[in-house]
Amino acid sequence: MANLEGGENINNNINNQLGDEEKLLDEAISNTSNDHQRHHQKIISSRNALKFLFLFFAVALSSLLLYHSSTYNPLQFFPNYSYKHVPSFAFDSNYVNTTPESSNGSTAAGNLVHGYNTITANVSAQGTLPSNKQKEKSNLEKVLEKAAMGDKTVIITTLNAAWTEANSIFDIFLKSFSVGNQTKPLLKHVVVAALDQTAYSRCLEKQHIIHCYALTTKGVDFSGEAHFMSEDYLKMMWRRIHFLTNVLQLGYNFIFTDADILWFRPPFAHFYPDADFQIACDHYWYDSTDLDNSPNGGFNYVKSNQRTIQFYKFWYKAREAHPGKHDQDVLNMIKFNPFIKDIGLKIRFLDTALFGGFCEPSKDLNRVCTMHANCCIGIENKIHDLTMALDDWEKYMALPADQRMSRPQTWTVPRICG
Repeated sequence: MANLEGGENINNNINNQLGDEEKLLDEAISNTSNDHQRHHQKIISSRNALKFLFLFFAVALSSLLLYHSSTYNPLQFFPNYSYKHVPSFAFDSNYVNTTPESSNGSTAAGNLVHGYNTITANVSAQGTLPSNKQKEKSNLEKVLEKAAMGDKTVIITTLNAAWTEANSIFDIFLKSFSVGNQTKPLLKHVVVAALDQTAYSRCLEKQHIIHCYALTTKGVDFSGEAHFMSEDYLKMMWRRIHFLTNVLQLGYNFIFTDADILWFRPPFAHFYPDADFQIACDHYWYDSTDLDNSPNGGFNYVKSNQRTIQFYKFWYKAREAHPGKHDQDVLNMIKFNPFIKDIGLKIRFLDTALFGGFCEPSKDLNRVCTMHANCCIGIENKIHDLTMALDDWEKYMALPADQRMSRPQTWTVPRICG
């Protein structure tokens, strides 16, 4: 017991000396290196084999006692990758994922601890060495693995209870995949990140065709309708960016789609192969590289790589410099920031002729991939005009193929929205 208590005292002293994570990392690495040098010198200077064996067993026993003396080992944090321009951020302790399978809400990505200086500061991103419990795949990893396409791409949407009620937006969203042109097989790659328990339960009722993940937030009730720009709305939008950052860190590409988007054709043929981050627009200025395009965060395709992980961390961190703004507003502010060029992120904007919305409807149903109920406030208004758009599409699909192609078909919406 004396040795065990000694190990606890050593551990407590270390904790008291380290004021923050970066100091912990630096001192841990430095101390590890110094200890190795001193140990090496003792071995070289020692000519007594018995002393060498005694030293070896003493070090091993001390390490074992230290390991078992505390549930938190400060020397577990080592940088396993480093970025020159990574704007890392602190994961909010209020953001905790809980699922029926995980009571403590931990995920492999969520267990990463980050420090930061300023938005564009040159800092490094730290990960953690996995403990025995962390070696098991997190619930998020399991869901993503099941849903992923061959290239590790998933389709993700976020929902709360208000959007999953019977005959509501969720049902319209799923129906669009069923009546779309070759879109029904994509349902098996859809991951619904449910923001509250009610939405998660309703998602599980559809689990035979989609995948469900509980993305609840400690201390926040997202179940009601979050009115545009309300406090809950802003929390929900930034929770989404935080979550998508974790998905990228786990190595998965994603198409993020709001649930008020109708899917009519697979979009993949219209994505730019050289882009890291491509996003739909409220208004498109006929040039996919023009930063003056008006992006809409409700639909984007993002590849998992070093550049996009840095970008999403930067985006999330930038909310602090722009309080009261939602993710789309902040994106419009940071898209010109030199940091984007510094990390080499390739951004493309998607043509509304293919990825349209109520702000700027696509003109030709022979080309359209998606239709978004943007520029529309209120669930009932969205349901009304999305239902009309779905009716337009079903009438179009009922036409003979030659008639569909011979004369352009267009929308009767938006009627209430827009």
